[in-house]
Amino acid sequence: MASHSVASGICRGAVSAVLAAGIVMVPPTMEAGFGGQVAAQEGPASVAELSERLIDSVVNISTSQSVGGADRNVPRPNLPEGSPFQEFFDEFFENQPDGPGGPRGPRSRQVQSLGSGFVIDAEGIVITNNHVIADADEVSVNFNDGTKLDAEIIGRDAKTDIAVLKVDPGEMELKAVSFGDSDTARVGDWVLAIGNPFGLGGTVTIGIVSAIGRDINSGPYDNFIQTDAAINRGNSGGPLFNMKGEVIGINTAIISPSGGSIGIGFSIPAELAANVIGQLREFGETRRGWLGVRIQAVTDEIAESLGMDSATGALVAGVVKGGPVDDGSIEPGDVIIEFDGKEVTSMRELPRVVAESPVGKEVDVVVIRKGERQVVQVTLGRLEDGEQLALAEEEGGANGEAAGFVELFGMTLAELDDEQRAAFEIEESVEDGVVIVQVDPDSAAAEKGIQAGEVIVEIAQESVTTPQGAVDAIEKLKGENRRNALFMLSSRSGELRFVTIRVD
Repeated sequence: MASHSVASGICRGAVSAVLAAGIVMVPPTMEAGFGGQVAAQEGPASVAELSERLIDSVVNISTSQSVGGADRNVPRPNLPEGSPFQEFFDEFFENQPDGPGGPRGPRSRQVQSLGSGFVIDAEGIVITNNHVIADADEVSVNFNDGTKLDAEIIGRDAKTDIAVLKVDPGEMELKAVSFGDSDTARVGDWVLAIGNPFGLGGTVTIGIVSAIGRDINSGPYDNFIQTDAAINRGNSGGPLFNMKGEVIGINTAIISPSGGSIGIGFSIPAELAANVIGQLREFGETRRGWLGVRIQAVTDEIAESLGMDSATGALVAGVVKGGPVDDGSIEPGDVIIEFDGKEVTSMRELPRVVAESPVGKEVDVVVIRKGERQVVQVTLGRLEDGEQLALAEEEGGANGEAAGFVELFGMTLAELDDEQRAAFEIEESVEDGVVIVQVDPDSAAAEKGIQAGEVIVEIAQESVTTPQGAVDAIEKLKGENRRNALFMLSSRSGELRFVTIRVD
């Protein structure tokens, strides 16, 4: 875990069984903002009974990994005959890994790691974090009574950091816990964490929900519950309970400058985890919905350019060829504001709600297209099948000499003819537009990251095919008292993106 940053690998230590129960109280009364009284709010007088009921369902996860050692063979020195060191060197070299008296091959060592997990099915299904068991050769589950069972990995998902394990309980009766509704969790609700911090074994901590819907940039589906319940190294994969004893989160990351808890921990919400776990149990892999679009955030400038009242939704920057919406149902420049009845208020919300939808489901997607609200029906594909299609090709090619016809916002523009296509290695999939052959480094275009070799496809959602057409489009916007111009740009390989440039 890196200090001063979000860390998902917070699991290390040794296994023991220690229970720390606590008593949490708050003042019996609180003053209201205008001198009135509010009802007394007390935390749980004791969590002893709840802890006793849940602790046997929480396990410690230990893993081992064989790491090959470096070849230690060194050449035998030439010693003078009768040297007093002859006997010493003979013994040393005979016992090398490849020597006559040593084992064959380079030596190896076992690297061990520990984390937490919990039982969700008495038949032997255990949940933990993917990073806890990543690269492990062997995985073991250690129960509160000291029982240790070997585990099989039946499914894992790096995108959400979830892994599903299977143990054979034999005659042992396992105690399972169930998932609660994380959507009903409110900031200020009491929560209980049980895990294996620093290898101490079953340890209970208590706190509140500090925030919900946190994006910590750890993956495409970030929607974490933040809590101040103490979560430390080794808590990864452990459960976060509500006061009913239901799992509402899987502890996975902390922010800490010291490596220990400072009261900022993050849990994967049960709503997201349950769906992934169900797929891993059934298929051994995830099967996420896929829309087949490349998106970017709607900024205030883009919203103004599109005639939108506010910057909301996800702007479609491109459509993946061969994807579910490659039939023209969704087009570049559309702003998706609603998906399958769920409002999309920001770009980062769309990938999560799409991924949580079943493959093959027909959904209604609400888009803003050229200022008009439209509803389109889409049948979702499978993300895992489409990821290779969605990979952007590396841009390449040499810079061409400036041979443009006009200057615009520091860009030199030219027709997209065979000469320019060859000079910038622009693929045939980029059929129409105006090629940018040079960009002034001190220009407004350079500030937006526009580069030579890109092609202007549209301005203000109108096609542009000639350099003079681009100039005319800008003049038209100025005549309409528009302050920003929305450019659709294509890379050499055909990937689209949008930028805005001020025209006033």
